[in-house]
Amino acid sequence: MPILFGPLLNPINTTMIAVALAPISRDLGIGSDQAIWLVSSLYLASAIAQPTMGKLADRFGPKKIFLLGLVVVIVAGILPAVVPTFGGALVSRVLIGIGTSSAYPAAMSAIRNQSDRLSIATPPLVLGGLSISSLVSAAAGPPLAGALIGAFSWQAIFLVNVPLAGIGLVLAALWLPSDRIRPIRSAPLPIVQAIDPLGLALFAVTIGSLLVFLLDLGAGLWWLLIVTAAALVALIVWERRAVAPFIDVRMLASNGPLTRTYLRLFLVYGIAYTMTYGFSQWVQEVAGISSQTAGLIQLPGAILAGVASFWFARKAGVRLPLIAAALIPLVGGFVVVSLTSGSPVWLFVVATIFFTIPQGLASVSNQAALYRQVDPAGIGAAAGLSRTSIYIGAIASTSLIGVAYGDRPTTGALHELGWVIVGIAVVLSALTIFDRRLKAVRPATSKPADDSTATRADTEPISVV
Repeated sequence: MPILFGPLLNPINTTMIAVALAPISRDLGIGSDQAIWLVSSLYLASAIAQPTMGKLADRFGPKKIFLLGLVVVIVAGILPAVVPTFGGALVSRVLIGIGTSSAYPAAMSAIRNQSDRLSIATPPLVLGGLSISSLVSAAAGPPLAGALIGAFSWQAIFLVNVPLAGIGLVLAALWLPSDRIRPIRSAPLPIVQAIDPLGLALFAVTIGSLLVFLLDLGAGLWWLLIVTAAALVALIVWERRAVAPFIDVRMLASNGPLTRTYLRLFLVYGIAYTMTYGFSQWVQEVAGISSQTAGLIQLPGAILAGVASFWFARKAGVRLPLIAAALIPLVGGFVVVSLTSGSPVWLFVVATIFFTIPQGLASVSNQAALYRQVDPAGIGAAAGLSRTSIYIGAIASTSLIGVAYGDRPTTGALHELGWVIVGIAVVLSALTIFDRRLKAVRPATSKPADDSTATRADTEPISVV
């Protein structure tokens, strides 16, 4: 239960803010291009914090990191009520990004530890449960935000984190397995070597400078690309000689299936969040839909995504759902291009379905693939890096929205985003359909005979289910 409850905090915060951007902008007197930083700040923090928390969970134990993250979320939830300004909301979003980043990699690490410790197979629905939990919370985000804003104010979408994180804290403290009983796969390295602080810092500079550039393309901050390139080169050089690299560049270079998994996540979620945030702002500001209705419009698609995820979570193969996740948004992009402010509400609902269902299919299938593509000792860091791929896609989407919308959304700008979605979906479809390694192989539940056998099987860059 705790491993399913904790990971829902990040998705629910990412989707709640989509409905809250319009009222926050009106209340604080800021433009769409400034308000979008409330979206991007969480992703920027999470993109760096997810692999960091995964690394810490692998070294110190998932339970400790899981609990620490929830405490940070509680503090962040209170902050906007005390400091009801744009700055207070921005700092809170950064802290929420850091705090919620502990849950998913810690959960993946805990699942793998328990499976190896008991020498039992990992049931597909346990892994699928993480994705389904995230999808359910993402589905609940918009209607919950609409209800909270309607009954109270936009600060309520921050305060709701306090009881949610509190419940997770109690559940994890009571039922999450102790870190003292986790399998010891190798002799613990000294803390500095195990965490690789220089690698972490270089990664943060690489991601941070790139994402800040993407967030404000109109500013022409081209020098940030030079910083990104220099930091990336330094990161690769350092990580190739690090004892326990923060980002295992050798593994990424040699493990093609895993690298393509990260790339698929980047593209799928880049599409999904371009629709989520771009459409939510447009439907309120241009089509004149209320925040409450805007949230409910996205609910049917999210429910269908959850059903599809539950169905495919029980299956071994992932090629078919990944192809579907690539082709469905291609159709959705053309639907977006056809929308006008006078379109019926049912068409708005249909449009969201073309983007929520692919999210569900991609989440479950790519997670199952990743679980089989990495060494058990590094599952936390690898899981965190998969979320970083998602966050980079999300930040790229907010950058596109900021450039297209400027101070406020328009129907013409929405159509431009629709054509961008079509182009990305074409690339994603080609990447997925022509990937020869996406063939049905044994499911990710083969029982390990011992730690060494499990490590060999999982490290090998096999064809992905």
